[in-house]
Amino acid sequence: MTASAPRYMARFRCIAEACEDTCCAGLTVPISESRWSLLRQKVAGSPDEARVAALITPNPEGATGQQAGILGKRADGHCAFLDEAKLCSLQRRYGEAVLPDGCSVFPRVLTRWGTQVEMAGSLACPETARLCLLAEDALVREPVPEEQALRPQVARQVAAGDDAWTAHADTVREAMLRLLNRREVPFSARLFALGRMALDLGDFYFPGTTAFASTVAEASPHPGASEAVEASASATREPMADSALDASEARAEAAEARLARILREYESTDTLASLQAQLEALELPGGPWAGICGAVLRSREAAVSSPRFLSLVRDVHASYGGSNANPDEAWQLHAARRSALESLHGERVHQYFLHHALNHVLRHPFTEAPSLLNAVFLLVLRASVVRWVLLGHPAVVALLDAPGTPEAALDAAAVEAFQVVAKHVEQAPTFLDFARGLAGEGPETFARLLILVKGL
Repeated sequence: MTASAPRYMARFRCIAEACEDTCCAGLTVPISESRWSLLRQKVAGSPDEARVAALITPNPEGATGQQAGILGKRADGHCAFLDEAKLCSLQRRYGEAVLPDGCSVFPRVLTRWGTQVEMAGSLACPETARLCLLAEDALVREPVPEEQALRPQVARQVAAGDDAWTAHADTVREAMLRLLNRREVPFSARLFALGRMALDLGDFYFPGTTAFASTVAEASPHPGASEAVEASASATREPMADSALDASEARAEAAEARLARILREYESTDTLASLQAQLEALELPGGPWAGICGAVLRSREAAVSSPRFLSLVRDVHASYGGSNANPDEAWQLHAARRSALESLHGERVHQYFLHHALNHVLRHPFTEAPSLLNAVFLLVLRASVVRWVLLGHPAVVALLDAPGTPEAALDAAAVEAFQVVAKHVEQAPTFLDFARGLAGEGPETFARLLILVKGL
């Protein structure tokens, strides 16, 4: 097996008790039948035998296999096996092998593209967020030792290549990454171009597409027919089948050529310049963007118990005039801060959001979305929420009042903003449901994408 990872993940090492947060809180952690069995064997006859029996229970939804059991939580939401030193008592005593897959692998996210295992990172971990956002070369991809992927057998398969949607996925993904890296145009223009490219591809490149098919079902033998009947049928339909097959192959070649042409078009400097001009000429109110970001935070505030998250969100709301502030007025505050921060630390902030976007493409394969455009929409929505939190962060507000503040203060605020949103917002089912409803479908999705892009 070969493995690859962006450079920041090759550098990652858990800082354990030195971490400002813990991954052992706020999550429901399943354990597989095999790991659960191994753990029971390891603790048999020890004082931990009764704890394991009491604190790991069968999945209440009746799931088996990989999600057979659920680790218990304390009243404060932390894992029941977390000790006073913010370390896992099970790992400390019995080794990494007894851990559930999620505990062992996190913050690594393993994805199998064909035979290649890729390791990206979840920014829900503060150390991962720090390494990803702050190092200039963080997103350079390189081979990594196989053992760094830890449990490659749990990698999700997202591009088996047995259908057109996944067969061309790596080509499309690489085009997305190149487009995001086109630094000669503003970041918002790159996101706009990404949305337009997805829209152009959307009418023939989508899950279940037959545009690339090069076989004709009518030319294939019916599995239930006798050999004699099939031979006779083949003889009478052979010219028609050959003609249909030729037409089907021509259609598949045309679809592949069209895919290559569209991807090549968005490599063009002229295309990007034209799209930048279109975006700059477009005038849209910022209130709806501010309203969306505020609504996302309010919905999560009601569902999350983390003091760290709640404290930051309340500070952010307060900085924009309160949780029920007028969206237009909140937008005016945000826009003024955005302009001021751009003049002071524009390149640094650009790096944060570029690295977040590049990592998003690696971390969240677009093949899991209902369409490429929906995947781009979710990327831009997540970036919008983080931008809103960052510009409302009390440290950033204070920095704008005292422009001589060291850049390290901005870095610390960015790490907290991106990490807290990644942990408590980005993967929450309620947020994903909200995103799907907000996105709509097709051209409607693109129109709503424009609101988010302009806000960024």
